[in-house]
Amino acid sequence: MSQYYALGDRTLWNPSNGASRLFMSQVTVYQAEVGLPSGIGPMEADECRIDPIAFATFVDALLAWHARTRHAVMATLSEGFVATVLALAETANIEVNWQTAERAESDCLKTASDPHAREWTAALRQQSRELVRHMTN
Repeated sequence: MSQYYALGDRTLWNPSNGASRLFMSQVTVYQAEVGLPSGIGPMEADECRIDPIAFATFVDALLAWHARTRHAVMATLSEGFVATVLALAETANIEVNWQTAERAESDCLKTASDPHAREWTAALRQQSRELVRHMTN
């Protein structure tokens, strides 16, 4: 069994029930964190409709929230969900605003006392691109 995430008449993602259930649970968590609706509708008859305008707003807010997260555990916990949402946005041809994230990263790298501070936006972009391949196969 699987479920469908659709934008208009286009299927963006067709995950297994388990992956979909976990994703939808996380959608609820991160909607509360960023204080915005995700644009990802309820799962009805194994299909979920995505509102592109609300989803685009949510994606940008989520990325900005993730960029501001300085707590190592919170950043690690959220990274997989953020990458998945970015992959879904790319599949939906939604333009993502990376500027806020890149500015936050730049500020962090300038003041980081950790010599191992990494450029996470490039890593997040790569992770989301890899997920796109899994979502569309």
